[in-house]
Amino acid sequence: ININFVITHKIFLNNTYYIMSQKFTILFDLDGTLVNTAPDLMRAHNHVMKKYGFEERKLADIKKLAGRGSRVMLKKSMHEISELSGKNIKTDEVVDKMTKEFVDFYSKNIIGESTLKNGTINFLSWCKKNSISMAVCTNKQENLSIDLLKKIKIYDFFDYVAGGNTFNHNKPDPKHLTDTIEIIGGDINKSLMIGDSETDSNAAKAANIPFVLIEDGYTEKKTNEIYHNYLVKDFIGLEKIIKKYL
Repeated sequence: ININFVITHKIFLNNTYYIMSQKFTILFDLDGTLVNTAPDLMRAHNHVMKKYGFEERKLADIKKLAGRGSRVMLKKSMHEISELSGKNIKTDEVVDKMTKEFVDFYSKNIIGESTLKNGTINFLSWCKKNSISMAVCTNKQENLSIDLLKKIKIYDFFDYVAGGNTFNHNKPDPKHLTDTIEIIGGDINKSLMIGDSETDSNAAKAANIPFVLIEDGYTEKKTNEIYHNYLVKDFIGLEKIIKKYL
């Protein structure tokens, strides 16, 4: 027997076993993907804007503003209002204070009207049953994300929660996704991202992982303007897509 063949074959079998034993990983965005958070984000946003002399915004406005974190949301909102009304945008120092007040108010009212996306529990349960690793990648602050996930009773499904302040980078930077996959022991070639906006899409595309786009997302763009491999209304029946990768 050729000893080199035996050694090479053994290495091949070991590597094949390792690859086969690697779990599939799904990364989820949070706001607008797993949870419809817009009503509670609107309350916190309007509480702060009213206090600082700006107009309150409607739910449809908040859906377009959310997705990049609270500070970006407030700045974008003020910029839009100032363009229409001529009001001056506040200084960075004031925006910092507004952001802190937003977070304080929101953290105390995080689950007033927020609801899970249709089919979420059944889909997460199916993933767990099929030994799929799951993690959340959101631009929401980590502590707020964990608190929301716990209060809406889906926290225990996830192996890791990477918030907007967990790393020194966040979406659309692909490292937000790839670092999370690495932390939970996943394989980038056996991973998929589910999100609702171009922020999620751009991160997934740059990380070279498939992307499932949830309709009616927190974005200004139409679905045909956002890169995606699959488009779904919610989590009902999403198992059919995931089975293609298992």
